[in-house]
Amino acid sequence: MSVPFGAFVAREHAAGRLVVQPRMGFPAPLAMRAGLLATRDAAATTVGTLTLDSYTRVGDLVAAARALAGGAPLNGFPLVTHGPEATRAMLDGVLGPDFPVQVRHGSARPQDIVATLVAAGLDATEGGPVSYCLPYSRTPLRTAMRHWVEACSQLTAAGDTAHLETFGGCMLGQLCPPGMLVAISVLEAIFFAQQGIRSVSLSYAQQTDPAQDEEAVRALRLLAARYLPGVEWHVVLYAYMGVYPRTPAGAARLLTSAARLAVRSGAARLIVKTAAEAHRIPTAGENVDALELAARVAAATAAGADVEDTGIHAEAATLVEAVLDLDDDLAGALPAAFARGLLDIPYCLHPDNAGRARSYLDPAGRLQWADTGGLPIGPAPGGARSRRTGSAELLAALSHVERKFDTPPPVRAGARPGGAL
Repeated sequence: MSVPFGAFVAREHAAGRLVVQPRMGFPAPLAMRAGLLATRDAAATTVGTLTLDSYTRVGDLVAAARALAGGAPLNGFPLVTHGPEATRAMLDGVLGPDFPVQVRHGSARPQDIVATLVAAGLDATEGGPVSYCLPYSRTPLRTAMRHWVEACSQLTAAGDTAHLETFGGCMLGQLCPPGMLVAISVLEAIFFAQQGIRSVSLSYAQQTDPAQDEEAVRALRLLAARYLPGVEWHVVLYAYMGVYPRTPAGAARLLTSAARLAVRSGAARLIVKTAAEAHRIPTAGENVDALELAARVAAATAAGADVEDTGIHAEAATLVEAVLDLDDDLAGALPAAFARGLLDIPYCLHPDNAGRARSYLDPAGRLQWADTGGLPIGPAPGGARSRRTGSAELLAALSHVERKFDTPPPVRAGARPGGAL
């Protein structure tokens, strides 16, 4: 029997070990099983992942079945099409006391997915009514809220060990100022708790500046402690989700920085990316290499000291409070907040997003507000409310991390070639 997902991460974090996790999904049960076993047996403290395919994410189960029958490639595990019995058989001998597995999907309408994972003996998944609606679908936000109310009910009906991870700290993966990422992550976690989920994780995606990111994760932890009394929670950090370095050395440097950030900021779990990310879906072996690199770096990294307070905590708290002031029930408050522009994701094209807020990358490489639109945080610093970000500047910002990490660092005097990253 597997230890509940949240309890496992809490146990390992208390022991000083960072839990590392791949984004792994293969269409065939045998390949998926082999990938999970490789993850379990890696030289790292790991949890397993069933990442679902794109057809299943959007509910096109006919296309998923057709692809399986015809041998067409899928970019993940078609959980609903395989069904609970085949999935349970695939997991037999894989799940265990030291290896829980989480289902990752990306669906704004997750009820079929949740029903299948529960029937297959799993109880951990992720997503959220905002974070899996605005970036990935055209589903109306109020409809997505209803879907996620039902999904939470399905999880709680299956038992009291269910774990839900909010994807809210990863909105669009990049170019969203940290205060908004922290606020959405906290708000979705509160929503889960209101629906009866007693074990949650709050996400944050690595952005462009390590000091800004460390401040953001610490703010996320403070707000989680404030708003989630009586709920088991931890913070999960995602290695950078934007344009990834194209060289193996650059990818390794970026993952190294993510692992250091996770430990320094107090995150309990890290979702890794591999050297193959810029080119194709990684193999199980490439995922294991990334997991083991992250684990080695984490083991050699000490927890961070206090960081400069640039206002991320205060900004995120203001956003959270503005939404809670609309309605105690977040199923109603979250759509209302987006309708009023109190929440607004830069460069998000969903019809329910106001689209007035804009961000930019400052000369120091930190994410800032260019225009705060209707956000309840006042105008952008420095009077930049009307600052315009042109297409060339936007493209440069999107590729900033790729360029930074693909550029070899200067060799220090006396350093030997081939040193550790």
